[in-house]
Amino acid sequence: MSATIPDRHSEQPGRIMSGEIVEQPAVLRRILDEGGPKIREIAEAVAAKKPRFVLLTARGTSDNAALYAKYLLEVRLGIPCGLTSMSTTTAYGAQPDLTDVLVITVSQSGGSPDLVASTKAAREAGAITLAVTNNAESELAAVSEFHIDVLAGPEKALPATKTYTAELLALYLFVEGLRGGDGAAAAALPDLAQRILARGAEVKQLAGRYRFAERMVLTSRGYGYPTAKEAALKLMETSYIPALSYSGADLLHGPLAMIDAISPVIAIVTDGKGGEALQPVLERLRGRGADLVVIGGEAEVAKASAGFALPTDGVPEELQPILEILPLQLLAYEVTIARGQDPDAPRALAKVTETR
Repeated sequence: MSATIPDRHSEQPGRIMSGEIVEQPAVLRRILDEGGPKIREIAEAVAAKKPRFVLLTARGTSDNAALYAKYLLEVRLGIPCGLTSMSTTTAYGAQPDLTDVLVITVSQSGGSPDLVASTKAAREAGAITLAVTNNAESELAAVSEFHIDVLAGPEKALPATKTYTAELLALYLFVEGLRGGDGAAAAALPDLAQRILARGAEVKQLAGRYRFAERMVLTSRGYGYPTAKEAALKLMETSYIPALSYSGADLLHGPLAMIDAISPVIAIVTDGKGGEALQPVLERLRGRGADLVVIGGEAEVAKASAGFALPTDGVPEELQPILEILPLQLLAYEVTIARGQDPDAPRALAKVTETR
């Protein structure tokens, strides 16, 4: 079964992004087949050090992957986690005691100076440091004690797609390795991803709802929340539509007031406890007459204005984000093409963002 993204002429806008989107089933399979043993080996070595706390360091798309890892570590292992503020060390020169703390830095390129500097400072402060990158030769990999290569291959489009799902799967396998698991539950992901990407025509039809949108809201809870944040980022950087992402709980604490009958809302309804926790939010959104689109199971999609049903039967809740983001990547691509823009080259952006 092949994906059905339009086979555009090589000169057409979006050809690089679309090509990298359809690579994802192969990337996921490569991680499982080639990367799995190495990731388990690293996980065993880290587990032997018995970290008492985890700090996650990242920017942009990788920050959303780090947030996913935070849910995994806290839910699956019961280890407290935090997302670092790098400026505390890079700008303010803070010197925290990081003895027995695991610092995981997630970066596609491994080249951002603040990520390298903060990781180096963490190692000097006694931390166990792990870099998760798509570049084994990067400076970040060099300054870290451990490194996981996500094996996504070169990513040329400015919007990150295949590196995001590769980071998610690599982080899942690492956390499973920490708890002594083999990650076997992920074996079905490449085929399921292929099935989703083969339904590009459905997403193209859905994209028509947003061609002239002036604002969008995305929401979820639990494992789906990083998906909402990543989808919002993809929509903003490709189509330039202001896309606001909220935890469902946070949406009720004020932002719900801006939702009305013409406000497009995308809800990622994970099949599991996160989706259950989102139900009161969905009821409030329907009550306000929101144009509600659901990414989730068939039953949830049937209750919405529109949506995309995911094949989540038998897929553990913690693995569903790897599938949830796929139709949303396609949506960002199709909306951008419909608006006459090039998703391969968002204005004012560079592939490697060198923050300090």
